[in-house]
Amino acid sequence: MSTLVPRLWSDMAGWLEDVTPRTGVIRLEDHLTDTEYTVRAELPGLDPEKDVHLSVSHGFLTIHAERKEETQTKHRTEFRYGMFERSVQLPETADGDKVKAQYKDGILEVTVPLKAQPEPKKIAITTK
Repeated sequence: MSTLVPRLWSDMAGWLEDVTPRTGVIRLEDHLTDTEYTVRAELPGLDPEKDVHLSVSHGFLTIHAERKEETQTKHRTEFRYGMFERSVQLPETADGDKVKAQYKDGILEVTVPLKAQPEPKKIAITTK
């Protein structure tokens, strides 16, 4: 019995891998300065105009990408499909209306400007 459960789990995991769609995680790095928040994401081999979508909503930047690739030779056809998505929380002072993105050499660089941090409001204390 003790050898049956691991073998059954292994067989089931292999079956699930074959029937479930493959999704991936986008590898990224981020950097925060006083004036901007920058995210760099690895997206090699994608067409940024067709395959990559960016959105800012509720304080999160979301990068969504889909790969659809098919190669055909005389006796063989191979294809790879996959969806990738990654969301990062933006700093509180992020200006979501002025986000800029650039794609070069398989790297997507997204720059989010930051608004000036408001000075804390001083509140007077009274005594009775």
